[in-house]
Amino acid sequence: QVQLVESGGGLAQPGGSLRLSCAASGFAFNNYRMYWLRQAPGKGLEWVSSISTSGRAYYAESVKDRFTIFRDNAKNSMYLQMNSLKSDDTAVYYCAVDSAGTGRGQGTQVTVSS
Repeated sequence: QVQLVESGGGLAQPGGSLRLSCAASGFAFNNYRMYWLRQAPGKGLEWVSSISTSGRAYYAESVKDRFTIFRDNAKNSMYLQMNSLKSDDTAVYYCAVDSAGTGRGQGTQVTVSS
């Protein structure tokens, strides 16, 4: 079954950077479009970015030009490089196999604060 483990979150200052990782197992990772989603306190699940099997990237307007998604099919892994972080980026970040959050793990907390 789909197993996804997110890591790499933490505390960052506004304007800082973090890189999130997603380790996948239990399915044919290279055959799936993959997603990063996030959930801020008191809010619903929000799509952040997705990447096709060939590496084509898509971004929410709120993170475009600041975040970069990429994947390494040989390592069954996906990443999210987050630059120019803002307080609004504070959330639990999840990786998933669809925009509804299917298969997501425990998530990784990202807190942007001075």
